[in-house]
Amino acid sequence: MNDDTATYRRGFLAWLRRPPKWSMLSILIVGLLGGIAVWGALNTGMEYTNRTEFCVSCHEMTIPGEELKKTVHYKNRSGTTVACADCHVASSKNPYDYGRKFESKIMAARDVLGKITGVVDTPEKFEVHRLTMAKRVWQRMKDSDSRECRNCHKFETMDPDKQKDRSVVKHEGAIEDGKTCIDCHKGIAHKSVHQLLDQDAPAVKP
Repeated sequence: MNDDTATYRRGFLAWLRRPPKWSMLSILIVGLLGGIAVWGALNTGMEYTNRTEFCVSCHEMTIPGEELKKTVHYKNRSGTTVACADCHVASSKNPYDYGRKFESKIMAARDVLGKITGVVDTPEKFEVHRLTMAKRVWQRMKDSDSRECRNCHKFETMDPDKQKDRSVVKHEGAIEDGKTCIDCHKGIAHKSVHQLLDQDAPAVKP
């Protein structure tokens, strides 16, 4: 072993034996505070981007935003209303389901990318791709058993005496057939395009 190697070894051993600058308690406290800061920033950002004002800050999104205002989901005799996140962020009512929330944000990012790349950056282009985007949302809702709808509507608490006869029959049939809300209720918050499902939709995915 040459002198340089011996010196390096002695230095390394001395480094291993040095007293720690941080105690285990200090490390735990710093880790805890760091975790709280990260969680707080994450939660704040998530809630901020769930606001309808944020969603419609892109001028193309004012189109579906204005359509929503004309429906019973926005204005009704009971005064209840829904925001964008209530339907498009499946777990908006569950503050701890970050997985589903992130999935929703990723889907929304595709629309933002579509605006940046010019795919849906005008009302005219938005209309061209409206069905494509709607089908993507419908499929996601179907895959989640319409969890978004069930945040407010549940078969178990529906009062058939306060429904039209046709609605009662349809809901009973849906329960028996294992259907989910979005199988029948398309186009209830935005411009109806489900009648175009039999036609070819644009292949571009914004």
